[in-house]
Amino acid sequence: MREHVKILGILNIVMGGLTALGGLVILLATGSIASLIVMGLQDSGDADGARFAAPIVGVVGSIIGIFFLALAVPAILGGWGLLHYRSWSRILMIVISGLSLLHFPMGTALGIYGLWVLLNEQTRQLLESGGAYPAVGFPMPQPGGYPGGQPPQGF
Repeated sequence: MREHVKILGILNIVMGGLTALGGLVILLATGSIASLIVMGLQDSGDADGARFAAPIVGVVGSIIGIFFLALAVPAILGGWGLLHYRSWSRILMIVISGLSLLHFPMGTALGIYGLWVLLNEQTRQLLESGGAYPAVGFPMPQPGGYPGGQPPQGF
């Protein structure tokens, strides 16, 4: 499961980075369009139209761009947390994976993969231990000793 946790972390950082890049492009594009509206309408003598249209384009573009940036931050932080085996990243990424299911088709695939990885018991143990797997395959003593009172043969 260690490899799946790393892959999931990397994929979420990449998807978060692409989402942030999209938000920055939207901010840049709508700011440029707003300035072109002002320049174009002032040259045509319709300064009132420029004063009305440019702020609307700028505000709507800013809201959309900031929304995309706000979506990207938790995915990037959660991906970083998974790469560093932080216990808090599991819950955060379960929520993000659930929300990613709505983003068809790539987000849906990432969300399904994320839920499959994060809801696995081995992943929970791995992240709660900070990246160290608990000993597997060795008999663990019960609170009252070994079952039946005797350790297994060979001990």
